[in-house]
Amino acid sequence: MGLGNYDGNVATTTAVTGTRTIARLWQDAVARGLDSPAYLVQEGEVWRPVSWTEAAEAVDEIAHGLLALGVRKGDAFAILASTRVEWVLFDFALALIGAVGAPIYMNNSPKDAVYVAEHSEAVGVLCEDEAQRAKLAGLDLEHVLTFADLPALRERGRAHAAEFPRAVDEAAATIDENDLFTFIYTSGTTGPPKACMILHRNYYAMVDEVRQVQDFTVTDDLMLLYLPLAHNFGRCLTLLGAHIGYTIAFCPDPYAVGDVLPTIRPTVFPSVPRVFEKVHTAVTAKFDEATGAKRRLIAWALRVGRRVSKLREAGRSVPPLLALQHRLADLLVYSKVKSRLGGNLRIGVSGGAPLAKEIIEFFAALDVIILEGYGLTECTTGATINRPTRYRFGTVGPALPGVELRVADDGEVLIKTDTVFGGYFKDEEATREILSADGWLRSGDVGHLDEDGFLTITDRLKDILVTAGGKNVAPQNLENALKTHAVISQALVVGDRRPYVAALITLSEEVDPADAAPAVQRAVDEVNSDLSRYEQIKRFTVLPRDFTLEAGEVTPTLKLKRRVCKEHFAAEIEELYS
Repeated sequence: MGLGNYDGNVATTTAVTGTRTIARLWQDAVARGLDSPAYLVQEGEVWRPVSWTEAAEAVDEIAHGLLALGVRKGDAFAILASTRVEWVLFDFALALIGAVGAPIYMNNSPKDAVYVAEHSEAVGVLCEDEAQRAKLAGLDLEHVLTFADLPALRERGRAHAAEFPRAVDEAAATIDENDLFTFIYTSGTTGPPKACMILHRNYYAMVDEVRQVQDFTVTDDLMLLYLPLAHNFGRCLTLLGAHIGYTIAFCPDPYAVGDVLPTIRPTVFPSVPRVFEKVHTAVTAKFDEATGAKRRLIAWALRVGRRVSKLREAGRSVPPLLALQHRLADLLVYSKVKSRLGGNLRIGVSGGAPLAKEIIEFFAALDVIILEGYGLTECTTGATINRPTRYRFGTVGPALPGVELRVADDGEVLIKTDTVFGGYFKDEEATREILSADGWLRSGDVGHLDEDGFLTITDRLKDILVTAGGKNVAPQNLENALKTHAVISQALVVGDRRPYVAALITLSEEVDPADAAPAVQRAVDEVNSDLSRYEQIKRFTVLPRDFTLEAGEVTPTLKLKRRVCKEHFAAEIEELYS
């Protein structure tokens, strides 16, 4: 493809600077010579450490191997695999030679996988296995590799390095910080995925902004990572790991996270809200089962935890007697819950979608801090984050260093920072719609800033419901409130141009549908009790199944595809208004 430097959607040629490239980021990481492992990988029952030296050797050999295949600067190369070390090493190898990553979600359908490979003009693809390779069987790609081919590629790379020892260094030296580093495809909640062009300087600036947040991540941290690397959140954390030097343990199976957490005992656990919601449901169900003295102990511990949490959130010190009670409550109650998250967690990080304030406060009362952040693919992951020592529940935190925020007259959050992307590939019209002439990114999210600079996101601009009576209703607020109840798994609030607000509700796995109706009604009544009349959910229906990825109703990061859900359950929605 041979793409050059990018300014919006216009390819240009500029002088090489190389100061903020991902190649430079990797080279600096290797040069630090840290003793702690770069990665942990599971091999059977054993977790094997991968040193920075071992990782550097692999990346160098893969990079030489790619050059031997004829892959060059600007060539797009797709990766279709789960969250594994091979993914990350191959990604850094592409970065070293200036090739452009084109990640594909592991659970994408063949149609969606083909779309990314064709739209990105990929010259090749690395697939995890033959099952993933089969998704692209109809494409005539120049290079089709699986993880099983990597040893041979590395061997070829060693031969290439023997003949051209400086080839990779020379390739890295030609990369400009304004060159294209990767495509990241949007989740497609409102139509076909768009290819965000992320430049080398975008991601370098992104991880450097996070590095400046005190105690967010440090060299000694151990992070458990299961998030898909085709998503900007997961991808950012692998680059941040190299930039800071913490260790990443890979969990390729999201359903195995609950088993892996107690084994790995991470200090940092980034996640989408769904995992925290499930833990919350399990813990509250367990608490509800308690009786007698045990129930009274739990109630006391939660009261103590809430008092301490409010003081910490306000930045105030905890009185000695309360601190003593808190330590006792930790020993008797909190530690049991913490063990579900490994028992060594310093911070949890939630992103990708909103997490209900009530759930965050519940975990804080159990001495588990979950920090919410906010951003979007178009600003290379994050724009705001709550800090470990400065947070405000219900908000997504203040701006990251180097990020400017502004709220437009219609409530839309605007972002200006060096991490704002280079535009949508092959879509200049969409690029003009989201980027203003003076560099502000239109987020499409509705929110407000408080006097201390903490941002609260209330909804998507296009998701706001306008009832037949002309009232504006933010559906995500209602959906998040419903999901705090253990009986409810997912909720989709409807009501645009309708006489009242209604909801489609799915049940948690452990709930017996025959007994669910009264519990769901109580949950809806409780949510409605805090709402104005026009916002209240007047009717609901319980669906026979959950919204699923397989049916195309949720994105790989488990956000609802509202249009698809409404299409699939159109009859149920009409019944709510009959």
